[in-house]
Amino acid sequence: MTINYRLGIDVGGTNTDGVLLDDALNCVAKVKVSTTLDISTGIDNAVASLLRKAQISGAQIKHAMLGTTQCTNAIVEKKGLDRVGMIRLALPSGSAIPPLSGWSQSWKELLGEHFYEAHGGYEYDGQMIAEIDEREIRQLCGQMKGQVDSIAICGVFSPVNGEQELKVAEWVSEEMPDMDISLSHKVGSLGILERENATILNAALQGTAKRFVDGFCAALEKYAIHVSPYFGQNDGTLMSKEYALKYPILTVACGPTNSIRGASHLTKLSDAIVVDVGGTTSDVGVLMQGYPRESSLAVSLGEVRTNFRMPDILAIAIGGGTRVAFSAGEPVLGPDSVGHQISEKALSFGGDVLTLTDVALSLGVMTWSGAPPQEIDLSPAQARCVYTKMLLTVEEAIDKMKTSAEQVPVILVGGGSALLPDHFEGASQVIRPEHFEVANAIGVALGEISGQLDKIVSIDPAQRHTRLAQLEQEVQAMAIQAGACPNSVSVIERSEIPLSYLKGNMVHVKMKAAGKIH
Repeated sequence: MTINYRLGIDVGGTNTDGVLLDDALNCVAKVKVSTTLDISTGIDNAVASLLRKAQISGAQIKHAMLGTTQCTNAIVEKKGLDRVGMIRLALPSGSAIPPLSGWSQSWKELLGEHFYEAHGGYEYDGQMIAEIDEREIRQLCGQMKGQVDSIAICGVFSPVNGEQELKVAEWVSEEMPDMDISLSHKVGSLGILERENATILNAALQGTAKRFVDGFCAALEKYAIHVSPYFGQNDGTLMSKEYALKYPILTVACGPTNSIRGASHLTKLSDAIVVDVGGTTSDVGVLMQGYPRESSLAVSLGEVRTNFRMPDILAIAIGGGTRVAFSAGEPVLGPDSVGHQISEKALSFGGDVLTLTDVALSLGVMTWSGAPPQEIDLSPAQARCVYTKMLLTVEEAIDKMKTSAEQVPVILVGGGSALLPDHFEGASQVIRPEHFEVANAIGVALGEISGQLDKIVSIDPAQRHTRLAQLEQEVQAMAIQAGACPNSVSVIERSEIPLSYLKGNMVHVKMKAAGKIH
């Protein structure tokens, strides 16, 4: 009997995890290797180890998926981001609040100075505020040439009408060929400031996306795995290579999302709190009916408010590589982390940085396989003080995510979860399932292919059911085109928001369809 395997790879800040699942979605092989600075070497090492462990060839793998926290870590740590240029189409009426309002000074210094306002935009009813000025746009491009790596374009009420953004993108491409361009009506929803912020972050992540996409594709080619690669996104479904390169912001939070789905698969629980501990952060999420609970609020990423669809995740700077310092005798945890360099920089391994792993090892809370770690100069009282503060931080995060005072199950996943104990205040039980350390890779390997529709359309009340049926067919076709099996596709989400301030029975419709990989 021929077994067609699923390959799931998850690239974290410290480790790159890999799994092989059989036809019954059982884990038949797993590996955990160090994430490398170039990303691709770590992916290559994981794939090679999996094939060797399972004693199979690349030809036996039918599906290959990658999930990564690279974009999340890049935002949290403000590292490896592109220099961004931005054009807001809002003049003359939309200049009261300039771009990057509410962003910290460190963000402004990192992204650069090329944030401009130009004529354009629409009113809430679709009427034009002002014509876009080709000469003005080309002049701004001249100021940005050679100074930026990617460009964000955001127009007032562009989700109502995206024509101006599309036209400006044409002019920008003519002036700066091969420039990565992010359009706000493709990224966020109504609400210009949050949508603008999400678009800027999407533009800043273009280089990060190229690194992990190229690394995965190179590994597949090297080991003769001739399949279409898919990439995890933050709703637990998958997207194509082309989509991941264009919208890397959608991979943000796919790490904890995959871990939540993996935790559900491994424990057979459909409702619980999931704590996913990595090398840089701990992500606390809620498992509801087998899927992550979605956020109903604007989500902050690296202190920046955005408005695109995100799981309800609380990220705290607690991980295996989290730096520990003391200020006036009190411990300070993070937010910096040594990440994948923990075996080089942590005190226990001959480095010069005190990390949470050092503290846990000194207390005997966790052990390290391989060579015994070195003794560190940290008193038991100091170590307990640090560990207590870490526990309080995690327990507070769990309490924030609960919707009642009742005790709930807590599932611990991720390699860094070895830091944590087997009991928490407010938890009915603490579960570490088998394969907990690779739950994120298992979660991405389970993923389905999805198609999304987000548009403002006119719906005559007398023709409502017919029009919605047409939109459902449209979004199902998008999922099939992305690679979903036609017989398995169904609409899994649908929302209709009547826009009473627009003429002509306008409705903001969002739909998502998903199905099994073809």
